[in-house]
Amino acid sequence: MKNTVYKVHKPAAPVDWVVEVPGSKSMTNRALLMAALADGRTTLKGVLFSDDSRNFLGSLQSLGFRVEIDEAAKIVTVEGLNGKIPVTEGEIDVGSAGTAARFLTAMLAMAEGTFIVNASEQMKKRPMRPLFEVLEGMGAEITCLEGEGYLPVRIQGIGGRLPAHGMRRLKLDISESTQFLSALLLVSPMVKQGLHIEITSERRDGAYIRITRRMMEQFGAKVDFDGVSYMVQRETAYHSGCCQIEPDVSAACYFYAAAALTGGRAVVRHVTRECMQGDLKFLEVLAQMGCTVGDTPDGIEVQGAAGGRLKGVTVDMKDFSDQSMTLAAIAPFADSAVRIGNIGHIRLQESDRIHAIVTELARLGIDCEEEQDAVTIHPGAPKPAVIQTYDDHRMAMAFALVGLRVEGIEIANPLCCRKTFEDYFEVLDRLTMK
Repeated sequence: MKNTVYKVHKPAAPVDWVVEVPGSKSMTNRALLMAALADGRTTLKGVLFSDDSRNFLGSLQSLGFRVEIDEAAKIVTVEGLNGKIPVTEGEIDVGSAGTAARFLTAMLAMAEGTFIVNASEQMKKRPMRPLFEVLEGMGAEITCLEGEGYLPVRIQGIGGRLPAHGMRRLKLDISESTQFLSALLLVSPMVKQGLHIEITSERRDGAYIRITRRMMEQFGAKVDFDGVSYMVQRETAYHSGCCQIEPDVSAACYFYAAAALTGGRAVVRHVTRECMQGDLKFLEVLAQMGCTVGDTPDGIEVQGAAGGRLKGVTVDMKDFSDQSMTLAAIAPFADSAVRIGNIGHIRLQESDRIHAIVTELARLGIDCEEEQDAVTIHPGAPKPAVIQTYDDHRMAMAFALVGLRVEGIEIANPLCCRKTFEDYFEVLDRLTMK
């Protein structure tokens, strides 16, 4: 497929799909960081291989970590050094990966040495200042090399210069991104006297923070939360071992939405109700819209209502906002308005996602109302169009769904999907053309 335009193939009948999706990006990059900070050899199975995870892997290798990669088997082995970085001077490139940018910046700030963190033009526009300010408060020296408060940066790490006693007490605002908190929690074993992080923003918890905490516990590090502050006790350390990465529920939701849109059926292998990812909540939205959600031996199944009839809904999507674009893409086919609320933070992600949603739905001839932290989408009949994707993988993958109901839908720059699901459109072709 050329990296120009992808033409969506409209299936002749409701979909009937059993699909396997890649491993979770968020869990892959969290596991890679903890494996690097653990003591000894850790094997990760079900690893996602995409632009984001390759940037994370490449960064670890640039920092001198021993990493063995088997893409075919989806296995990575990392030799951890119990919270130490193999080199005291280095340069990494995190690309467009927000997780790599936030997590590795925090790790290098806690390390001994001087490091440079480079990033893509897209990542250079995403907020970093709240994390920088906390790390500087702990003693790290961070020099912004271009825009103040943004990557790229030069970091002089604090190494062993923290006081020997007394839990470190920090204040953090996570209104722009919960990744700031996840970054600090994930590197907390490098701070041997422990961490106490008081959250100063109205938002104090979230689905991805809960993933961070649960995965840290799998690696032997407990995080306490009292509703305001997060605490990691002194002398906390990660254990090496083996970790199985869950399938990416965010990716699974595109196929579940396809069932909803066409009145068909989709099963995504190995996605179960035990998965810890917040995007499972999207299945509740599909049920509210008229779909049937059930369990099979292969994984969760979604059966769309006959004829793809969907009901309008009002949803607070703060905790699973990656699915805002998915819901927006199927919203025009509902029988009444769909309002997606509490998503102001997605304006600061790979694109201004609220504005992108409104712009592309308008291109399709759909009426929308844009608010600072919400969007309301009215029913309509989408017309053929070339959807612009803003180098945003979720815009590309979600808006392709419109083409399952409407002829003439094309997706510009489809290869931006390499960020998390590099063969998404090949999978879609196999499914729609069989």
